[in-house]
Amino acid sequence: MDYAEKAMELHRKLRGKLEMHTRTETGTREALSIAYTPGVAAPCLAIKEDPAQSYELTRRWNTVAVVTDGTAVLGLGDIGPEAGMPVMEGKCILFKDFGDVDAIPLCIRSKNVDEIVHTVSLLAGSFGGINLEDISAPRCFEIEQKLQEACDIPVFHDDQHGTAIVVSAALINALKLTGKKMETIRVVQNGPGAAGTAIIKMLMSMGIKDIIAVDEHGILIPGRAAGLAGHKKELAEITNPRKVTGGLADAVKGADVFIGTSVPHCLTAEMVRSMNHDAIVFACANPTPEIFPEEAKAAGAAVVSTGRSDYPNQVNNVLVFPGLFRGVLDARASRVTEGMKIAAAHAIADMIPESELNTENILPLAFDANVKTAVAEAVKKAAVKDGVNRVEIQ
Repeated sequence: MDYAEKAMELHRKLRGKLEMHTRTETGTREALSIAYTPGVAAPCLAIKEDPAQSYELTRRWNTVAVVTDGTAVLGLGDIGPEAGMPVMEGKCILFKDFGDVDAIPLCIRSKNVDEIVHTVSLLAGSFGGINLEDISAPRCFEIEQKLQEACDIPVFHDDQHGTAIVVSAALINALKLTGKKMETIRVVQNGPGAAGTAIIKMLMSMGIKDIIAVDEHGILIPGRAAGLAGHKKELAEITNPRKVTGGLADAVKGADVFIGTSVPHCLTAEMVRSMNHDAIVFACANPTPEIFPEEAKAAGAAVVSTGRSDYPNQVNNVLVFPGLFRGVLDARASRVTEGMKIAAAHAIADMIPESELNTENILPLAFDANVKTAVAEAVKKAAVKDGVNRVEIQ
């Protein structure tokens, strides 16, 4: 199927994938007087006295803003906020279909960090959470951090943390199959951008001690001459404990796990053969992975995952963000904690029963309706444990 052609037909026909539906009647004088003026003054005054009532008297409790500046849209790059709108609408329908969360796209005409933060923070009172989307690195790190400091609602950059959660879930199950332990494996992460950086930090919080990060200039290590600034400088300080130098081929020798969020065809069969026995390869570059699964398996990889839907073990963020925000909103959490992310990863991994776990079944399907519920429940429990819930959770 020519998906590009079909997508153009669909978007031209629909003229947008979102629309608004009302939840009350307005067809009579009495109904209009209750839903709008004069009756609406009563909830307005109640919220004036206690702004927290906005969660009880409006749809804020279930509404998320999907925010982008259009600088890193899919694999298309910096195409601008208007051009990012079809993707943001798509994200919003996934929120609704998979999490029953109402989401509204906000495409901002600015690349200035402080302007974006100021704009979103001024609008935060209308939402229960903020989902950042398709914002280029390294600006995305600063925007997320500053927004969370400025807002009293959770801010979550899905390109970072959604990917990290799914990769972590996949690794939990891959390690069960190979009999290896988080604490002793060697991991190579290729492409430490937004997703790669979040993956590294989350895996370290889960107990992995030996991670090497590799970019287009080679292995990250303090004092490297090329391309070592900002978040990469930080990564160089906290990764690569054995102080390995060189390029990707040097990094993967003896490694147990390769995680790619980088460029097509950069991992060769020879590199896979140089890895430790029962190697785990997550080649997540999309649509063309760092190495295709059949080639990786022929070279000795025991478990392979990609970002593609036409291969088993797809790393797909739709496994995370609908259920995560469902749990976040239900708990009225003030932020998303590391504990909530780890809980979500374990919830996803646990969706595969031990009896069904195999090398081609380490992640549930993106369309599994039970995933949302499992993730939401795990996130709510973790929110209570971490003390960020603002309503009582039964």
